[in-house]
Amino acid sequence: MKRNPTTALAMTLGLMACAPVLARQGGPATVSATPDSAVAYARLARLALESDIVLDVTVRSAVRIAPAEAPGLAAGHVRLYVTADVGALIRANGPLPARIGYLVDIPFDPRGRAPNLKRQRVIAFARAVAGRPDQVQLVTPDAQFAWDPTLDRRVRDVVREVIAPEAPPAITGIGNAFHVPGTLPGEGETQIFLKTASGNPVSLLILRRPGEARRWALSLGDIIDEAGGAPKPDTLAWYRLACGLPDALPEASLQSQEDANATLAREDYAFVREIAGPVREWRGRLTATPPIVPVAKARDGNRRRRRLPRQVHEIAFVPHQPRAAIDEHHLPGRRRRAG
Repeated sequence: MKRNPTTALAMTLGLMACAPVLARQGGPATVSATPDSAVAYARLARLALESDIVLDVTVRSAVRIAPAEAPGLAAGHVRLYVTADVGALIRANGPLPARIGYLVDIPFDPRGRAPNLKRQRVIAFARAVAGRPDQVQLVTPDAQFAWDPTLDRRVRDVVREVIAPEAPPAITGIGNAFHVPGTLPGEGETQIFLKTASGNPVSLLILRRPGEARRWALSLGDIIDEAGGAPKPDTLAWYRLACGLPDALPEASLQSQEDANATLAREDYAFVREIAGPVREWRGRLTATPPIVPVAKARDGNRRRRRLPRQVHEIAFVPHQPRAAIDEHHLPGRRRRAG
């Protein structure tokens, strides 16, 4: 097997969320009415993986939902029903109408007011709503970002990675792992076979050579070698490892190994795990929003009813589980009070 020296991947990651895409109940969410070029790659990747639709839209109108009619809304945030004109489909399974509607949660501005989103251009991560082509469901309540050219390019790059036929699969666990000593003292290699959601083979190779820095490589396929090297940060392969690798090798993976070799295999795995992560997920849950019929005041002071579409669709956001069925809420019209 041909060995080409590679530079060990060196990066220091603080505590970052593998899925920082969920607005936490009672806590702050990260949604901005200003350009979001610096959104973490891990967040964009998670949103892209969860989305059927990624949109570039311009907000036409935004109706505020009363807090009493917005259960699960985080403190310091407002829920809006947005009507938007579609400018571009970054990802979609089919055509969409030129105008769509959706619900979004956003933080108040520094003055404690709901930001004015009208005419703002945003990128939204969503799912289709069965039977309602003019409505989409954001994959999380805050899954939209103010558009700018840098963010647009980054989102398109991530989406291309996600939908590519050769995209790295999700890591679900560790299979067998073993260390084979070399002929020289301090020489050897560890091979670790990973379990994946798709069943496609993925493995890690860690090499030890006397007088050389330890190095490792990721293999996506049946051939195990160091040709591919370690994945670069902010790539889907890096994200899959950082999110999917457990903290330590399971004992069951080392049953066939002698104690000395098992110890070296554990050390090599810890070496990879430290470099590739850690990335942590917040495994939270948001509840569905009930039917809503917001009320607004006219300029003359008389109360007038601003109606949303007859049907508004919401879904419980439950990470790491199959997508729930979309509930359809019928919003009965209300009669104007006789004056």
